[in-house]
Amino acid sequence: MTKERLIFKGVSEIVGTEDLGLLILTDEAKERQITVVCDKAMAVQLELRIKKIPITKIMLPEVLCNILKNNVGLNYELLIDNIVDGQYRTLLYDKDTMEPLLIRASDAVLLSIVADIPLYIETGLMKRQSVVYNENARGVSLPVNTISDEMLQAALDKAIADENYELASHLRDEKKRRNKKVDNLDN
Repeated sequence: MTKERLIFKGVSEIVGTEDLGLLILTDEAKERQITVVCDKAMAVQLELRIKKIPITKIMLPEVLCNILKNNVGLNYELLIDNIVDGQYRTLLYDKDTMEPLLIRASDAVLLSIVADIPLYIETGLMKRQSVVYNENARGVSLPVNTISDEMLQAALDKAIADENYELASHLRDEKKRRNKKVDNLDN
């Protein structure tokens, strides 16, 4: 399996929502980007680190990472390797034992920043999910297969209300694809 290193670029908001944010991650060359949906609390935590607010030095993630570094050392990496139920599947690997632990993608981004643990994405997944990175872009693209079922339904409802039938059709097709996948698993 080949992988690409991801670099955290920032947090963006999803227009029309108050409780969600988007994490922007690029490849090392800053040519392609992916976005990871996060909750408001995670967006706030990441903003604290972006702004280098001094209080973060005594916050739980930093304290725990310092304890681990000083007592057992850290030899880990994070890998986004799949999409499961509209969420990036992310694993924290112990590089010595190769033992994986599942971790929420947004938590993996925070852990990567706090503990300086490299974050990677499987190359094929990056090619399928990424879009061209434009540092000065006013908005970001969010692949429909990486949003939760609830977000998908809300987007579909909004597209219908706004009479954006092309978008509504695309969102409806994604819902059908997900339902078909669930039906196939049940049989």
